[in-house]
Amino acid sequence: MTQMRGLRGATTADANTKEAIVSATKELLEALIRENDFHVDDVVSAFFTTTTDLTAEFPAVAARLMGWQYVALMCGHEMVVPDATPMCIRVLIHLNTEKRPQDLKFQYLKGAKHLRSRGTEQAK
Repeated sequence: MTQMRGLRGATTADANTKEAIVSATKELLEALIRENDFHVDDVVSAFFTTTTDLTAEFPAVAARLMGWQYVALMCGHEMVVPDATPMCIRVLIHLNTEKRPQDLKFQYLKGAKHLRSRGTEQAK
C-alpha cells in the first residue's frame, strides 16, 4: 500500500555561488533518486534548508531544473548552532511510496557525511 514517507539528505556546497549551490543540490537529489528508485510524480513536496553562509541561490532551483515543475518546494535557513557543518544544504522530501520507512536510504554526501551518524548517536 502506498504511504507518504519522509526522505532526508544533506550535502555541502563548495562555495557560496549560484553554480555551487545548484550543483551540490542536484548531486544530492540524483543520489536520493538513484538509491530510492522514485520518480518526480511520487514527490509531494520538498523542504530545503541551508546554513546561513549560503545565500547566493535557492537550492530548490536545482529541483526545478531537474523537472520538478509541479512539486511544492520551500527553502529556508537552518538554526544557527555552534559547531554546525558549514556550507550545508539539507532536504526533506515527502514522497508517496510502497517502501517501509526502514527501507528508505537517506543520503549524506561530501562534508555532510558525518551528520547521519551524529543524529543516530544522539538518539541513543
